[in-house]
Amino acid sequence: MDGAGGGGTLSEIYQSAKRLLLRTRDALERLERLECSATATATGGLDSPELSTSIRRDIVQIQSLCIEMDRLWRFLGAKSQRDLWRRKVEQVAEEAESLKVSLDKYSSRNQQRMMEAKEKAELLGRGDGDSAHVLRIFDDEVQAMQSARNSSRMLEESYATGVAILSKYSEQRERLKKAQRRALDVLNTVGLSNSVLKLVERRHHVDKWIKYAGMILTVIILYAFWSWTR
Repeated sequence: MDGAGGGGTLSEIYQSAKRLLLRTRDALERLERLECSATATATGGLDSPELSTSIRRDIVQIQSLCIEMDRLWRFLGAKSQRDLWRRKVEQVAEEAESLKVSLDKYSSRNQQRMMEAKEKAELLGRGDGDSAHVLRIFDDEVQAMQSARNSSRMLEESYATGVAILSKYSEQRERLKKAQRRALDVLNTVGLSNSVLKLVERRHHVDKWIKYAGMILTVIILYAFWSWTR
């Protein structure tokens, strides 16, 4: 199963994730039909271990796309758009988690059936060449499933790491926004202080001219009074 790319706009990534969800759901239904079929191990083409591994790989890719979308919607300007895309991303993530749970249940059931069949073959066919061949087939199947589980665990660890990085990024972004607001408050306060200082300085100049004018007017009045009394 081919993977969808993770680049592009938020809408493009969302459409890629929806297509992957549809493809993964169809593949999981096919896997469950194989489980119900009495001749599942004899069918040709893609066998169950390969199909389940492919499904798990697609689920992990959907989760990776959710990480990318979760990062992008936080940069949207309008709050209504952020809320809308947050709900969309959460819905895709929940659907991917539901598919993962269903796949895990299938893997557990399949492993249990294989172990029971292996034990039955060991009891019924000790020393039989055909039974030995069947046991080797079971061993190969178990090893393939174990390898698939190991790969899945590694992918899930990578997904968890991506989520942790995104969480730290969001926290840093919030801290930067708070620091920016504080800086703007300081700048506004400084701007207000400068305006007040300029106003005080202008008032000081006006008061000085008023004082000089008053002194001159007083001198003129005194001189006129002195001239009149003479």
